[in-house]
Amino acid sequence: MSHVSRGRSRGVIAAAATAAVLLLAGCGSGDASGTTTVKGGVTLVKPGQLTVCTHLPDPPFQSERDGEVVGFDVDLIDLVAADLGVKQVIVDGPFETIKTGAALNARQCDIAAVGMTITEERKKNLDFSAPYFDADQAVLARAGTGISTADDLKGHKLGSMSSTTGEDYLRGKGLDPQSFVSVDAQLNALRTGQVDAIVQDSPVVTEWLKDPSNAKFRIALSVKTGEQYGFAVRKGGDGALLKAVNTALADAKADGTYKKLYATWFGAAPGGSAS
Repeated sequence: MSHVSRGRSRGVIAAAATAAVLLLAGCGSGDASGTTTVKGGVTLVKPGQLTVCTHLPDPPFQSERDGEVVGFDVDLIDLVAADLGVKQVIVDGPFETIKTGAALNARQCDIAAVGMTITEERKKNLDFSAPYFDADQAVLARAGTGISTADDLKGHKLGSMSSTTGEDYLRGKGLDPQSFVSVDAQLNALRTGQVDAIVQDSPVVTEWLKDPSNAKFRIALSVKTGEQYGFAVRKGGDGALLKAVNTALADAKADGTYKKLYATWFGAAPGGSAS
């Protein structure tokens, strides 16, 4: 299904959906495989669109609001799509297939925008853009759990999102968290008492705490990680697209667009190297 927001069109397709997607007319030259070459020699898997893999929800980076996918990542990728003369179409799928490069290698999408931390391990399977966001980790806990340090996590039931750096952090402390496949499942486990605390990226936790229904939880522990997010393309396969992404990010930072978008989603001017 397609949506229009702030003058730019974008759509979202469930990974398992069987409905056909109406494509826009091609904006460049095509070939027998159905791919299209557009501005800067960028080759797209579907004519007329920049197909983006993500894993919903992950507010404030990507989440559905009134039937539309919105967020900081979405707005940044809209800039790339506009530069290429196409629209952004979002495909929701498992994080595991995104971080391993499987979704991109299978040509399910052109680029991954999923609030993904750049790591050396992931660089083996993906080519990352320049960093666009500095992100630390936070432990969200029920009030009264007594958690205020990493040592306090021992003896508590903990939850993490599968295949994330937050999960790696807990396991690196010798802990055995329950693994969840989405941030919604993770938060629900905390709400229903399945776990006492969960670890997640700080901006996601901050977004959760804006909801009055989460008032009984608190950030028990902040973890300075030095982590940075990047957009990702196929390893060794999409240099022209990667250049286009980095150019769009650099232009947005130079003309103030990045700062405005950051303020829209995070309520404060950005700081740190990614800005």
